[in-house]
Order: sequence, then structure tokens, then C-alpha cells
Amino acid sequence: MVHAIRVHSTGGPDVLQWEEIEVGEPAANEVRLRQTAIGVNFIDVYQRKGLYELDLPYIPGSEAAGLVEAVGSAVDGLKPGDRVAYANAPGAYCEARLIDASRLVKLPLGVEDTSAAAVLLKGLTAEYLLRRTFAVQPGHIVLFHAAAGGVGLIACGWAAHLGATVIGTVGSQKKAELAAAHGCHHVIDYTREDFVARVSEITDGRGVDVVYDSVGKDTFPGSLDVLKPRGMWVSFGQSSGAVPEFSPLLLLQKGSLFATRPSLFNYVSTRAELDAATDALFAAIDDGIVDAKPRQTFSLENARDAHAALESRGTVGATVLTV
Repeated sequence: MVHAIRVHSTGGPDVLQWEEIEVGEPAANEVRLRQTAIGVNFIDVYQRKGLYELDLPYIPGSEAAGLVEAVGSAVDGLKPGDRVAYANAPGAYCEARLIDASRLVKLPLGVEDTSAAAVLLKGLTAEYLLRRTFAVQPGHIVLFHAAAGGVGLIACGWAAHLGATVIGTVGSQKKAELAAAHGCHHVIDYTREDFVARVSEITDGRGVDVVYDSVGKDTFPGSLDVLKPRGMWVSFGQSSGAVPEFSPLLLLQKGSLFATRPSLFNYVSTRAELDAATDALFAAIDDGIVDAKPRQTFSLENARDAHAALESRGTVGATVLTV
């Protein structure tokens, strides 16, 4: 019998229930996937708490890796035994599932299942943030909040490789050391320093070209205050809560700033975009630019513990559930 984590009501980690589910045979365009490793992301917490509404009940998660068990009659290019992964398909917290074949990417020999589950969603997020939302170039100064988080560790190292000066914010000395080891030229511990004042000091008052902000409420409006005129604020998450409503006039007052709220879905909405993004990510892993190893692992059955650790900000880097 196949098991999954299901959510019947929004709330704390205790709403994550370990239950039996039925998995049938794949339809024409589907694959039956036996999963080996599942990525845990902050969006899973947002959805569990009801910040992002989903129809109840549901199976959390959107990222995993595993082995193809069976393919539908119309599936081309995949066969039983293939190692694959996906990063944008709801319903990942399960031992096995049916999934549209178009969501899957084959894993190179050098990328382990746990690494794929740890890095694919976060790595594709870093890819679109750094290469397409704001194209980081040599000489740019970048501020990345939550620099020791799953996306942060990947993005900071990648941004440094692209030639940027990288400033990261973190919440502890341990995380500061980790961020410094993964590409940050300057690390600010926001529990001990005012990040706005410190960024001004680092940049001699000039400010940064772009702020990548997944924190939300706690870093607003400071994220705007550290930008150069015509700089860009990229708000891609809200781990501390939603950003307060504000007038667009605030962007004018603070220097004709740009602001965007992107999501991965809009950057990999076609097969060509997905393939290009994953090719770039796998090349970065192969070249040693991206560290793909998970920092924490929990069993799928103990997903509650993983959520509690993530929500308390007690994790660093990527967290994976193993099956």
C-alpha cells in the first residue's frame, strides 16, 4: 500500500497526516513514479497555514525525484527505470504518484536523487531570479535576504560566479559563516545589526542594484531603502509574513524603483523554458557553482518535524524527505 502526507485543515505541523492512498495506472500522457526523495520548501508551509489557499484535502509539496515505474500510451522519451525529477507539480509528499510526463526532467548521472530533490525547485528559482528577473552582471551589487536558506545558498554562490558583489543577511553567527562560505562577500546578521545602515556603509551610501527578498514583512520597507535609484526589489516570498500594502508612489519617492513579485511557474511555463532552465542548473551543478547536497533529511513519515524545523528557522540550506 502507498502512503502519503495529507492535509485536511490548515494549521500547524500537526495537520500533516500520514495516510494510505490509492495510485492507479497512468493515463495516456502520465507516468507512474516511485519517489525516493522529496524537497521541502517554504511554500509548503505557506499552503499548510492557509496563506496560499488550496482545496482541502490535499497532498503537500511540489518537488521530488524518483524512478519511472510505468508510462502511459502517449508518453515519448521516458521508460520504466528512468531516473527523473520535477519541481512544479503539486502533490509531492507521497511514496508514489501519477504525474503528467511533461513535468519531468531526466537526471544526469552525476546528480543523485536526494540532490535533485534538494536543489531542483530552489535551483530553478535561483536561475530565473539571477538570469531573467534581474540579469546579474559583473559589477552589480546584490543584496540577498535569507542568504543561508535553501535558495540563498544556491543564489549567492551563483551571483558571485556571475561577477556580482554579494551581500547576504542571516539570523545567526552559524548562518553567517555558512553564507560566507557560499559566495557572500559581506554578511549581515540582522539580529545584531541594522541591515539598512550596514548596506549603506558597505556601499559608501550608493546602495545596491537589486534586492532579492523572500522574507517579506520584516524586511520592508528596508529593502527599498537600500536600493540605488532605479534599482529593483524582487519580492519572491514572505517567510515573516505578507508585505504591508503600499502606494506605488513609495517607489517614486525612494528613487523611481522597480518592483516585481515573480513566481517560478511563469518562468518555466513552456517545455522550452523548462529545458533551458534545467540545462543551466545542471551545468552549474556540474561546474561546482551550485552545491546540490541537502543539509537536513527527514523521513517522509516525519514531515511534521521537517516543517517545525523549517518554520522555526532552525534549518540551513535545503531540507529533504526520504522515502
